[in-house]
Amino acid sequence: MPELPEVEALKDFLADHLVGREVVRVLPVAISVLKTYDPPVTAFEGRAVTAVRRHGKFLDIEADGLHFVTHLARAGWLQWKDTLPDGPPRPGKGPLALRVALETGEGFDLTEAGTQKRLAVYVVRDPAEIPGVARLGPDPLAADFDEARFARLLAGERRRLKGALRDQSLIAGVGNAYSDEILHAARMSPFKLAASLTPEETTRLYEALRSTLTEAVERSHGLAAGRLKAEKKSGLRVHGRTGEPCPVCGDTIREVSFSDSSLQYCPTCQTGGKPLADRRLSRLLK
Repeated sequence: MPELPEVEALKDFLADHLVGREVVRVLPVAISVLKTYDPPVTAFEGRAVTAVRRHGKFLDIEADGLHFVTHLARAGWLQWKDTLPDGPPRPGKGPLALRVALETGEGFDLTEAGTQKRLAVYVVRDPAEIPGVARLGPDPLAADFDEARFARLLAGERRRLKGALRDQSLIAGVGNAYSDEILHAARMSPFKLAASLTPEETTRLYEALRSTLTEAVERSHGLAAGRLKAEKKSGLRVHGRTGEPCPVCGDTIREVSFSDSSLQYCPTCQTGGKPLADRRLSRLLK
């Protein structure tokens, strides 16, 4: 799933390629991708793009007062085309969900792999009309997101750190992969209760949150859209690396699997050498 660093990079890439250019066609291929109907998606046509923004993991393209907002979900992606194919795309079983064409002949496709179709596109007058955007918590890379604000968010939070970091209404933009990376950098168990953090641990987690995301954004900056997935994977130190040696201590990276996801961690760095039970609703072995 694209998370804050990849969506931030897509935002910068699209700002360079879209702002000032006119959208001539918006062509839905999978009708299920459209989550709004008023204004219709065709209302975006004939407008010049004025800005590209990010709201958490939502990408927002503004054109003359309308907002084309997409959430790429778990398996969605944006593919830029210097020259779009001739003719309209044909509905079928392929991954193409929607195409946006510019006056220049350039444009982009929104695609989604797999059978779970969660890619979403909204055309709205105000992004706050979208429930997922309206409920977003603060952006962790915002200038006013300081340690004191972070500590207030965690105060009284009875969930485990892994779940708290992924909650978009608490902190916007962090998903499964970067929550693993942040917790590894902070040397904390994913199952530690958020409200149990000491002031020193809160500082450590805040610094890991900011540095992990900032470094990932810097690695992705300036890359073409097609290279972002590979860059994300190459930069991850524990997520998706079950069975490999931890780059910090050399211990074997382990995994906990759930019904629809998994987490990875280093026992030596994060759980005092104790493995976490690898079963659904896992609890720390005692």
